[in-house]
Amino acid sequence: MRTPILAANWKMYKTLGEAEAFAGELLAGLGDVSGREVVLCAPYTALDRLRGALAGSPVALAAQDVFYEEQGAYTGAISPLMLTDVGCAYTIIGHSERRQYFGDTDEIVNRKVHAALKHGLKVILAIGESKPQRDAGQAGAVVVAQVRAALAGVSGAQMAELVLAYEPIWAIGTGDTATPADAQQMHATIRATLAELYGQATADAVRIQYGGSVKPDNVDELMAQADIDGALVGGASLKPESFLRIVHFQA
Repeated sequence: MRTPILAANWKMYKTLGEAEAFAGELLAGLGDVSGREVVLCAPYTALDRLRGALAGSPVALAAQDVFYEEQGAYTGAISPLMLTDVGCAYTIIGHSERRQYFGDTDEIVNRKVHAALKHGLKVILAIGESKPQRDAGQAGAVVVAQVRAALAGVSGAQMAELVLAYEPIWAIGTGDTATPADAQQMHATIRATLAELYGQATADAVRIQYGGSVKPDNVDELMAQADIDGALVGGASLKPESFLRIVHFQA
């Protein structure tokens, strides 16, 4: 049985005060979250403050990216050692915005995955196709290629430390959402790819999130799908009441 994982990706939002206030409201409304995992993916500046705010709670802390070197002359970069030092359990890698705006190639994504795993960080690995790719009938091939490239050299044992997040680029921040049936189909394709790479038992154990305009009014239907094991939430994670409704989904 896969434990659902609900992750808030704040992107480039929230000051220290706003992050701390959010954490307080989240914890106050969390209640019994047994049977699901909750993660906050915050800007680097808020990580240390959130470590204190979330101490002793069931909410895990995550970064939104990581560099692939431990240290060195890499101005502006954040290493996996720094993230574990500040209390992160997870990091997102391969988000489409990193690929689009910062030039993260499949090779770079793969190097980041290996660096994170080496230093004890769990990985939320984001994958997804663009609107032109989907319209051309290439969605499945694009996503499978991203999965294979990102996981090159990753062992079956290491897959226990990875969560995959299918985020169709055309649905991120647009208000458009893949239908539950379409999302389920792609999740099943991803799981079949994992089975080819690592065997069915490992594939059945890996959690695959859906991301792309997940909202309180569509999360229940999405989470009812057989291969959707959670959500990577963008805009709807910026308000505590909205994210809490997603965390408390009813599938």
